[in-house]
Amino acid sequence: MNNGYLIPANSKKGTLILNIFRPFDAIMFGSGILVSLLLLMLFNTGNVFIVILSCMPAAITGLLVLPVPNYHNVLVVLQCMFEFYTERQKFEWKGWCFYERIANEGKNAKK
Repeated sequence: MNNGYLIPANSKKGTLILNIFRPFDAIMFGSGILVSLLLLMLFNTGNVFIVILSCMPAAITGLLVLPVPNYHNVLVVLQCMFEFYTERQKFEWKGWCFYERIANEGKNAKK
């Protein structure tokens, strides 16, 4: 039998806080809740609109750290989209001329 180590599929979850949050996610979500609590204490009026606006930082950061399939969370999805649209894309052509170039490089190396 092979003496290699077996790594479980969910081994990354052990490095996360509460198996969900990266440290940055937890700090961002905690700061959103803290800002919301401060706003609620500062503007403690009976106006429902002010209360809803005061809870918006917690709601927005909560949505950003919401888990998404195939990605870690919504924040990671937004970061990937931003990088895709802002960074220069390099596409390598893998057609017949690609293999011809490799064959020619191999012939030139033998000379």
